[in-house]
Amino acid sequence: MKDIDIAVIGGGAAGIAAARTLADAGRDVLILEASDRLGGRAHTVHVAGLPIDLGAGWLHSAPKNPWVAIAEARGFAICRARPRWGEQWRGLGFSKAEQDGLWSAFAAFQEAMATPPPSDLASDLLPPDGEWNASLDALSGYINGAPMREMSVTDWRAYDEAAINVDWRVADGYGALVAAHATGLRAALATPVTAIDSSGTRLRIETPRGAIIAGTAIVTVSTNVLASGAIHLPGHDAILHAASELPLGLADKLFFTLEDGEEVDANAHLLGNPRSAITGTYTLRPFGRPVVECMLGGEGARAMEQEGLDGAAAFAVGELCGLLGSEWRKKLRFVAGSAWGRETWVLGSYSHALPGKHGARKVLATPVDSRIRFAGEACSEGEFSTAHGAYNSGVTVAKALL
Repeated sequence: MKDIDIAVIGGGAAGIAAARTLADAGRDVLILEASDRLGGRAHTVHVAGLPIDLGAGWLHSAPKNPWVAIAEARGFAICRARPRWGEQWRGLGFSKAEQDGLWSAFAAFQEAMATPPPSDLASDLLPPDGEWNASLDALSGYINGAPMREMSVTDWRAYDEAAINVDWRVADGYGALVAAHATGLRAALATPVTAIDSSGTRLRIETPRGAIIAGTAIVTVSTNVLASGAIHLPGHDAILHAASELPLGLADKLFFTLEDGEEVDANAHLLGNPRSAITGTYTLRPFGRPVVECMLGGEGARAMEQEGLDGAAAFAVGELCGLLGSEWRKKLRFVAGSAWGRETWVLGSYSHALPGKHGARKVLATPVDSRIRFAGEACSEGEFSTAHGAYNSGVTVAKALL
């Protein structure tokens, strides 16, 4: 039976940030990670010699994002080219006038958020039978991982007010950067925590590989894992209830290698179907590489997880060929994809508050027992759903223990 000072449960961005802060301060800390790798929802894989981010991919709010300085200190190159999400390459299937119509509708929605409706439901701010309502649902899926009818206006506003609209990328992968920040830290992989017993003077943490005794614990697992009851936490009903009010939405990615696509601008963007909530947003030749990256969110991600990766890939190829021509079918080869809702130790992508439940974030971050703290993107009141929000949450909790 191991006896340690501090156990960090979960080896994602928050857990790594907390453990790094504590270890650098000379504390005895051990990361307990249920999966076989560190990084959590930041996960870089290499396909055809190219780094691909299956999870977090953008350094959101880059001027204040702590991962920027970490990247520079660790020798990771940062790409500062602006994303082109608001453009449709060559206007394919989506004319300039239509694009202007969609973005005007989105701007009107953002203005309406200044006065949340009594329901706090984002969908209640949409005009009845609005021309762009389906596309706005798709946008909510990409931004929040959930459709408008499940979104808290107050929560969404809190994110917008905290965000800086500058987004950069890590050339070698955001997931690789997060994992690199754990270099030298002690970690037990494939070690899921099943219970935390706080009845004694020290915590008894149960795992399939044996019990661990710790003075304190920082829990950084996802809200969906917490709400599922996967970790038995007596005396923490308020915390678990708060987690259930902050469910993870879905945002999944598909990647295709691209042959003979040099005529396409680097980082060009396409929206698959601007009239549907179930559609992909595509980045063509990100970083100038021979790759196409598809992101599906909300309704689209849910539908495609039901189809499975092969079915999702077929859907994406169909959308691309519909815009670019049938000859593109021969140019694209599906090589990697994510289905975060099916990841046992995560069960989703990033958190959003249910309508009227933005206050659950503060509840989740407020300890019931001073020896057991909670951290992660869902604990942030304005930087949730991001790797930098997770990082800042982990550092805050670690400093509180120090």
